[in-house]
Amino acid sequence: MRAMAAPADDDSTRARVLDLIAEKGPVSAAQLAKVLSLTPAAVRRHISALEDEEQIEVHSPATMGKRGRGRPARHYVLTATARTSFAEGYSDLANRALRYLSQVAGDGAVDSFAAARGRDLERRYSGAVEAVGKDPAERARALADALTLDGYAASVRDVGDGSYAVQLCQGHCPVRDVAGEFHELCDAETQAISRLVGVPVQRLATLAGGEHVCTTHIPIAMPALRKRAVRAAKGAQGLRPPAAGRQGPAATS
Repeated sequence: MRAMAAPADDDSTRARVLDLIAEKGPVSAAQLAKVLSLTPAAVRRHISALEDEEQIEVHSPATMGKRGRGRPARHYVLTATARTSFAEGYSDLANRALRYLSQVAGDGAVDSFAAARGRDLERRYSGAVEAVGKDPAERARALADALTLDGYAASVRDVGDGSYAVQLCQGHCPVRDVAGEFHELCDAETQAISRLVGVPVQRLATLAGGEHVCTTHIPIAMPALRKRAVRAAKGAQGLRPPAAGRQGPAATS
C-alpha cells in the first residue's frame, strides 16, 4: 500500500514554528499552538521534527522557588546551529576586517566604527519610534516591530505587571559572530536603543555572549519618577529663604 504523502504546507508551517521559537523563546508547545491556531498534537509533531534536525532544544532555566505539582511544561529555544543558519554571512570576513582596522588604526577606530553603526541604527528606526509618542513602552514596541521587519525577530515582554519595566528581546542578530569578538558593537547598539526609547537601558544578555536571545531591560516608569523628583526639588526650592544678593531693593529712609 502506498504511503500517504505529507501535507504540502508542512515545511512552511514548520518554518513558522521555528520563526516563533526564535522570536518568543523560551516558549512552550501550548503557547505555539495558541499563536498559530494549531492543535497541540500538530505543534508537537513539528517540534519533534525540529529537535531531530537539531534546530531547537529544551531551555533549562535555573529553578526559582518551589516547583509545583505535575510535570513542568517544556520551553524551547533555538540551538546554536539554527542561529548560525539565520545569521548573515561574511562574518569571518568582517572579523578579519575589524582585526585589521584595529591593528593599523588602533582600538579607537573600532570604537568609532561601532558608534557609527549605532547612529545608523538610530537613524533607521527613529521615525518608527517617534510616531508613537514619548512613552518608553510604546517606543520599545514600535522598535521591536521595526526590528522584526529587518529580520531581528524582536519582541517586548513585560517585567512583572509591566508598569515599571519591559524587556526588548532580539532572537536574531546579523553581527552575532562578529560581536562575540568585538563587544563594542553590542555596546553601541545598547546606546542606540537607549536613545531611541528615551530612557537609560541595561543589556542583560546577548546572543554574542552565548545566550539564546539578546535582552535589553527598559525601565518605563523612569519619566514619571523623574517628573516626581523634579516637582519635589522645585517644592523644596520654594521653601528655601532667598539667596544672598537676590533680595529686593533695600528700603530707603
